Amino acid sequence: MNLNSDSKEKQLNNLSNKVIGAAIRVHSALGPGILESAYEACLVYELKQRKIQIESQVALPIIYYGQRIDAGYRIDLLVENSLIVELKAVETVSKIHKTQLLSYLKLSDLRLGLLINFNVPLLKEGIHRIVNKF
Repeated sequence: MNLNSDSKEKQLNNLSNKVIGAAIRVHSALGPGILESAYEACLVYELKQRKIQIESQVALPIIYYGQRIDAGYRIDLLVENSLIVELKAVETVSKIHKTQLLSYLKLSDLRLGLLINFNVPLLKEGIHRIVNKF
């Protein structure tokens, strides 16, 4: 890894830490047991308050043999055009949730994603980092 990619990696890790901090604040205020959409709205608000560029419900097309196909995929949150955040409010995060995020990373050619499940007593138990190794 060259110095430039080391710097990009550090910036990406720093950004993910900021998102995790914002998510912890949201979880502390709301607790577990409410709808995913409520967590999403509050996390968007929290990130904007921190002056972090955020887009929600971003369409993610598939490029199939050179054709752009809208298959209905949506990224919950795209942070600074470099980090995908998928939100859940489920009893248990399953392997398919992690696989879905990895697929989104591959389709978008991004390196890092966070899968955050808010339906846990302590949020640190619900945070999963997924890396696209290209």
